[in-house]
Amino acid sequence: MNLQSLMKQAQSMQKNIMESKKKIESMTFKGDSELVEVEMNGKKEMLSVKIKNKDGLDKDDLEILEDMFVIATNDAINKINKEISDKLGNQAGAFSSLF
Repeated sequence: MNLQSLMKQAQSMQKNIMESKKKIESMTFKGDSELVEVEMNGKKEMLSVKIKNKDGLDKDDLEILEDMFVIATNDAINKINKEISDKLGNQAGAFSSLF
């Protein structure tokens, strides 16, 4: 294999990665817990938070709500990371700094 061919392959791989990254960034992901739902984009930016049941929340309920918020946020981030892994496979590890 010559150097020119290797460079073409690298450029093609980079193009495919950037296209996949752009597609993932345009997607939205929802994370759920019992009391909270969050929505994030593929850039791992939170778009919205929805408290599912606001009625009768006291101090203890708010503490639980905070925990549920963390669970829902992490759920959405895990879904984004899974999508990256599914779309890019082993390429994601080699170019993890892009994400």
